[in-house]
Amino acid sequence: MKEQVSGGVRKASRGQGEREAERREQMLRAALEVIVERGYADTRIADVAERTGTSPALVIYYFKTRDQLLTEAIRYSEDTWYAENQLRMAEIPTAAGQLADHIEMICLPGNPEPLSYWLLWLDLWAQAPRSPGVAAVRQKSDERWRQTIRSIVLAGQEAGEFAPVDADDFTVTLSALLDGLTVQIALEDPEVPPQRTYQLAMNFASGQLGFDWKPPAPGRARR
Repeated sequence: MKEQVSGGVRKASRGQGEREAERREQMLRAALEVIVERGYADTRIADVAERTGTSPALVIYYFKTRDQLLTEAIRYSEDTWYAENQLRMAEIPTAAGQLADHIEMICLPGNPEPLSYWLLWLDLWAQAPRSPGVAAVRQKSDERWRQTIRSIVLAGQEAGEFAPVDADDFTVTLSALLDGLTVQIALEDPEVPPQRTYQLAMNFASGQLGFDWKPPAPGRARR
């Protein structure tokens, strides 16, 4: 009888934990939606509560402060993006193909909400100099971003696909180039459309690393 009760308690506890995780994720998604619509600085706990059909007190129960909610929402967005990225990378056999796919995910429409993603980053960059919590998220994100590029470059060099350039210098330069180009994407600059940013970034990468790349023909699927 005791084993049955204990098993029932564990099952109920697991079910409650799953519900709480789902509710927490729902709040993070809602926070991301509000940030994209209103901006980081104008996103309030009450906005997220209204979007999820809960009370501000419940949102505070999960996240304690507004800044914690917003920074965790951005981390959640990034983790989701990288999970998608890793699935795609696993199916690509060459380092050159992986790098092209990585740049494509950043620059081209048709991937998981690229415009929304970069609107979040515009807010993150703006807040980072004034908020230690946001600055820490920005730093960790950039480290992760550069490490992803660097690991592709090193793998390509080991496989003989890439020229023996300094991987760290290339990584910093390419990541800075992509940051600058995607600002134009987020601002929807008509002079710098997404396809052009992709071609510019790929021209730079292929030229530096010494692999052949040609832009796809107009109207031709990228995959």
